[in-house]
Amino acid sequence: MRAAEAALIRALVDPAQAMRAGRMIIESARRTGGVEAEVIALRTMALACRELGDLEVAEQHLRQALCVPGAPPERVAQVRLSLVTVRTERGHPLQALRVAALAWAYLAPLDRAKLDTQRAVALAHLGRHQEAVASCDRAVLALVGAPGSIDDRRFLAGGLLNRGLVHSYRGDWDAAMRDLTACLQISQHTGLWHLARLSAANLPFLAVRRGDVAGAFRHYREAEGTLLGFPERMAAMRADFAGALLAAHLPGEAGTMLRLAVPDLEASDSHTALAEARLKLAQVELLTGDPHRARQVAEQAAAELAAQDRASWLPLATEVVLRSRLALEPVTSGLVAELITCADKLEDGSAHRAGAAALRLAAAEAALAVDDHPTASAQLARLTRHAERRERWMPAGIRLTSLASEPQVRQLAQASQIPVPVRQHALALQAALQEDVTGAFRAVRDGLAEVSGRVEAFEDPALRAHAARAGERLAAFGLELAVRDGDPGVVFEWAERWRAVAAPAHACALVDPDRVRAELGRQVLVEYVADRDTLLAVLLREDGLLVRRLGGLRQVKDAIMRLRYALRRRGDDVEAAATELERLVLRPLAAELSDRPLVAAPVGALHTLPWGALPCLRERPVSVAAGAAAWLRARTTPGPCSGVRPNVVAAAGPGLVHAHAEVAHVLACHPGAREVPGRVQAVLDALGTADIVHLAAHGVFHARSPLVSGITMEDGPVMAYDLLEAPRSAGLVVLSACNSGMSRTPMEGTPLGLPGTFLAKGAAAVVAGMVPVRDESARALMSVFHELLAAGQPPDAALASAAAKTGELGFVCFGAGDRPYY
Repeated sequence: MRAAEAALIRALVDPAQAMRAGRMIIESARRTGGVEAEVIALRTMALACRELGDLEVAEQHLRQALCVPGAPPERVAQVRLSLVTVRTERGHPLQALRVAALAWAYLAPLDRAKLDTQRAVALAHLGRHQEAVASCDRAVLALVGAPGSIDDRRFLAGGLLNRGLVHSYRGDWDAAMRDLTACLQISQHTGLWHLARLSAANLPFLAVRRGDVAGAFRHYREAEGTLLGFPERMAAMRADFAGALLAAHLPGEAGTMLRLAVPDLEASDSHTALAEARLKLAQVELLTGDPHRARQVAEQAAAELAAQDRASWLPLATEVVLRSRLALEPVTSGLVAELITCADKLEDGSAHRAGAAALRLAAAEAALAVDDHPTASAQLARLTRHAERRERWMPAGIRLTSLASEPQVRQLAQASQIPVPVRQHALALQAALQEDVTGAFRAVRDGLAEVSGRVEAFEDPALRAHAARAGERLAAFGLELAVRDGDPGVVFEWAERWRAVAAPAHACALVDPDRVRAELGRQVLVEYVADRDTLLAVLLREDGLLVRRLGGLRQVKDAIMRLRYALRRRGDDVEAAATELERLVLRPLAAELSDRPLVAAPVGALHTLPWGALPCLRERPVSVAAGAAAWLRARTTPGPCSGVRPNVVAAAGPGLVHAHAEVAHVLACHPGAREVPGRVQAVLDALGTADIVHLAAHGVFHARSPLVSGITMEDGPVMAYDLLEAPRSAGLVVLSACNSGMSRTPMEGTPLGLPGTFLAKGAAAVVAGMVPVRDESARALMSVFHELLAAGQPPDAALASAAAKTGELGFVCFGAGDRPYY
């Protein structure tokens, strides 16, 4: 018995050793008839297996323990206590609660407190958060005054951990941080390193939800080191982190985490966490433009959630399936009815009412697509019935009780949870249906004004995106109204408004076209706009503003793919592909463009276009910006003082044959330039102090998740999220690795890929490659580029001339590249 009790405690600290001890105790107990010791040893082996990530075998050991003849009832109840956790983690939280009910009567008061910590997890997975907090409260209150054995400390720390996580699900970040910090302190003091690891693993999730995106990635890297050798824990941490990133409107980064987590969760038999991770992945696939995959994953998640009796989660999976069908199928009356039914189910759960409102708006738009105006009007009315200016915020509870009936109170409470952009979009749609264009624009402007008030509160680009992206569809509707209106000035205004919320990290206050004209000089700005399936161009130069309708978006996308493929193959078909693309996106603007330098603000697939490959743009300076406001901000970024030699720094990364020779040539071109070690901190320091930074290094670039893009240094990558904490960026950043500009069409919220991260931190211009380039070709281009830069040419002109001389057409100048550095 003493050996069995010691092994049970050891299972939490050294599971491998506890497994060996458990086998020996079971063998001895069966030989001598030690029934109680056998039950404890089987429970020991189950806990050890759980710590090692083998939930299936853990459950087998617990089932064996329940079947030991003559086992004392209190020991059987303790086995069930452990089974509650395993059944929850294997995807059966409702069954876990039934097991807990069977155990309750036979447990001592202290063990009942321990059972409460486990019940809380099952309750949380079922969406019963208030009950989960109450369960943890009871447990923590009882365990704080417990004798203080290692088992008591373990359950106290576990109760704090579980309560902290439930607090975070409810949005109470301060309470969550207090509980997780207390859990970490108790775990470290007691030597319960597995619980310390779990606490640390939840810090990335909590940091994102509290608004510290850069700190979240720092916690993530630390947790990765802590959780090595624990794949199931690592996967759970990544899945939780992904959920927070998704809530922060960073679906690309969330997808990166989930694609790492799901296979490990599958392998570890963690069915509860797996179903949730799969649902998040389905949401990511939909948001990043793959409705086929989103539907497949959502249907699989729905089947798993249904098998786990998690009815409150099912409408979330159904929503993804329905939105995927909206993207893939013609709208029908049946689909509209399914959207409304799903919105009703989401509205029944208080945690999902904001999502219900957004889905109800989608149902109204779908109803309009099939000319079902009565249904559309009914859904819009549910979103706007309390939208009068005096009723925007729900009155105080006492006044509400005295003035309104209970159903009215409930309706007002639900109305208060309708997101502002959704409500204003519904108002704008109602006005548009009544041919009140002025009222529609006013509703959109009012909504965006409220959204922008939140955006301006944040310095962090990722947090600006979080606050602003909520208004993207509202701004897109305003742009649609502007295109229908047809006035070039109105289209320009709304194109900029849309870009300000679709890519807030790159935007600033709306700009007057006259101010942009004054800064452009001879340059021409072409801002591309998607109008359903057609590409439009808004052209601005010193003598006017006009709008032109160009080719179909599908044609443009296919032509860009052909050009990129031809550039990679370096075949004879480059010229034909480039000429066809030029016909689609620039030839209708040829007279206005003439031979002037170009500033291009792309949309959609145009983000992946190597502009210098188009015949009419060869040897012509071209800058690519996120929009007019973003270009103006980059152009007015303070540069080196006139007559003062710029501070130039270069660094070479590993794995590039010509990297050090390339750096040597850069140094030779710029008197006083210096090389820094190809290490992460040295590069970050250089970016904070230099005027020009040249990085000859490989990189990993993710257009759809730019924050997890990076440039490979000797001691690891400089990640884009590292830049979030940098005080500034160098004025000109040159990335000579291939594909560092863009390799895939980004989400609209992440334009310009990795270069956009530098621009958001204050760079005026970034030169980067758009297609794979051979090392020797990159070196040749960069050698000529820096010679011309040092001779007094601005970056855009130096790049155009260097590309013409070397024939290397795959690099682009992002930002505002028209200011010389000498």
